[in-house]
Amino acid sequence: MFDRLTHIIHKAAYAQSPLEQVQAIVDEICAAIQLDVCSLYRQDADGNMELLASHGLDTTLPIRIPAGQGLVGRVIREGRSINLINPANEKDYFYLPQSKEEAFLSFFGAPMIHHGKPLGVLVVQGKIPERLSSEREGFLVALTAHLSVLVAALPARIQEHAIAETHYQGVSGSSGLAMGRAVLLSNDYLEKQSETKSDDPERERQRWAQLQKRLADEFGQEHDSIEATLGANMAAIMDVYAMFLHDPALGNSIHDLLNEGFALNWAITESIYELAAPFEDMDDPYLKARSEDIYHLGNRMLACLLEETPISSVDQELTNIVLVGDNISVSDIVSLPTENILAIVSYQGAALSHSAVLANALGIPSVLGVGRLPIYQGDLLIVDGVNAEVILRPSRSLKSEYKRLIKDQREIQSRLKQFASAPTISADGQPVCLMANSGLQADLKPGLANGAEGIGLYRTEIPFMIRSGLPSEDEQVEVYEQVVAAYHPKPVYIRTLDVGSDKPLPYLPVVQELNPALGLRGIRFTLDNYQLQLTQMRAILRAAKGRDSVHMTLPMVSTTEDLDRAKALLNEAYLQLKNEGLDVVMPKLGVMVEVPAAISLLPFWASKIDYISIGSNDLSQYLLAVDRTSSLVAEYYNVLNPAVIHEIQRIVKLANKSGLKISLCGEMAANPIAVMLLLGMGIRHLSMSSAKIPLMKWIIAQCPIEKMENFVNEALCLDNASAIKQLGSQLLSELGIDIEKYH
Repeated sequence: MFDRLTHIIHKAAYAQSPLEQVQAIVDEICAAIQLDVCSLYRQDADGNMELLASHGLDTTLPIRIPAGQGLVGRVIREGRSINLINPANEKDYFYLPQSKEEAFLSFFGAPMIHHGKPLGVLVVQGKIPERLSSEREGFLVALTAHLSVLVAALPARIQEHAIAETHYQGVSGSSGLAMGRAVLLSNDYLEKQSETKSDDPERERQRWAQLQKRLADEFGQEHDSIEATLGANMAAIMDVYAMFLHDPALGNSIHDLLNEGFALNWAITESIYELAAPFEDMDDPYLKARSEDIYHLGNRMLACLLEETPISSVDQELTNIVLVGDNISVSDIVSLPTENILAIVSYQGAALSHSAVLANALGIPSVLGVGRLPIYQGDLLIVDGVNAEVILRPSRSLKSEYKRLIKDQREIQSRLKQFASAPTISADGQPVCLMANSGLQADLKPGLANGAEGIGLYRTEIPFMIRSGLPSEDEQVEVYEQVVAAYHPKPVYIRTLDVGSDKPLPYLPVVQELNPALGLRGIRFTLDNYQLQLTQMRAILRAAKGRDSVHMTLPMVSTTEDLDRAKALLNEAYLQLKNEGLDVVMPKLGVMVEVPAAISLLPFWASKIDYISIGSNDLSQYLLAVDRTSSLVAEYYNVLNPAVIHEIQRIVKLANKSGLKISLCGEMAANPIAVMLLLGMGIRHLSMSSAKIPLMKWIIAQCPIEKMENFVNEALCLDNASAIKQLGSQLLSELGIDIEKYH
């Protein structure tokens, strides 16, 4: 019976409206357990139980059970399921004559709990007076855990195409505000495919060859279009699609399935899912987002194969549009005149996707990962990329308010542009260095345009992840040379390969671990496979071409032994290249301080390294014992937690005492309150998403260092993140910084 779980959730997820969604749930449950009635109740703000949908009850009139009453009230009150017969005999029974439920002689109710709070009750009833079997009861209790997530996401009113204004939360792909009419994209081709066979494999192989050629041509045209508008670095996004298209792993998988007699559409679908799986399973959000590129490619391949387009020709002529779809790709965006696109809403997607990178570069607000919404063609939408919110059918007063905010935003962005080209200096004249995080060629131009003073964290994993085999030394040199040349003479901090059991390379054997974040990853993995480390170090030294602006950062270092082995490999790479007659210099060497063990070892490492880079995301995660990617414990992850602040203060003191230069990358570097703390501690090098740099430059320009130092002293006396945030918010207000307005 448990194999019905996925079917029910899947069926509900793809309903066209909230009303259809809840009705699909109760209908499918009745079919699964073969009972007469299934009803879904939701608790309102006053504790009343509102019937959302029912299979079997008469719902001609609205049904609402007063707070605390009835058997559903008992289920909520006791916080457990109830399984009984002859419910009318129970003292808690609440009779609803309009529902005609007197005909049903069995009752089972299970609470739906979300984040520790009761949302409602799932009820099933039958005409035969017998209790549910333990198998059925277990099935329904398990199902409520899934249903609670769905019900929590439902709007306050679920009437189909309701007139009422509704708000939906997602993640911000790019900041900004916009208001426009929805244009829906049909870009879910992968999900619509079913297993099909072909009796002519040779014909299918020919179709595949033709499809590859056609798509390669189209990607080339789109590359040229983006290059003409945004430059070569941003156009490199299309090179990623082309690279995946010609990936031998994808081609071999498709050919194998065609040889087994499958049709091309099914071979593409299966192969795309297989290629994307290793990326999707990764903890690193940056690399996880690369799975989206593969799904985008798959949908594009199938649309091309089926001779369909996601956007109708009529829609392509519209202006002031908000693109809405399952997983909007770069190709979807460039298929329209970008001046006509006001905003983007993607039901799926991550903040680090290529679509988000392009939207940022184009200045188009985007909200991703909102889930499927009851949006219809032409619906009026407000897209709030600042608060990661989509507002459907806004009220007249809200429309007026957002029109004012959009006007203010344009003025603010014009002001911030002035800071992009200016040096970063505090209110009392102390210089600060703001650098960009990067990992894609497409990141380079936005970083420079936003005033990055170097690359503080260059992730080297992508060239390894997108290939079906290890990139050669020459291929790595080519990638790193472009990065170094783009920023010369500014500093570039290249982090060596950070892969392993948490970010596996699909072509290398990796042991499955119960806790990969604490396993064989980072420097541990590359030292275990030292030929990878040596080759990469040679490539970085060659790409530097004798320039001293290139720095090398080692990830996940937790022992002196690992540091010594890595230094020995770097020395070996240097000597090899010198003996080959190449002009190389020994780069400055640093470590990521992300494992708590590294903190106490800093005094011992002072003679072995030149600098440290605090990886605030992983460091916070390890200090707080929180998986920041898990929604179940997300509330515990807070970079303002006093434990995090105290440890960073300790790192700064140890580094200063040991003569080590310090930088910090991660979420803290773009959090205004955290930045004030970091400045007060003495940190002067920060690395962040390039889109945040102009705002951070402006904020720092309002901050006198002495006040920041006082803020640190006060914050270190507080015992919770909320109090630190409140204190920081007060300071921002005193400095005249309205984050809600400028963020």
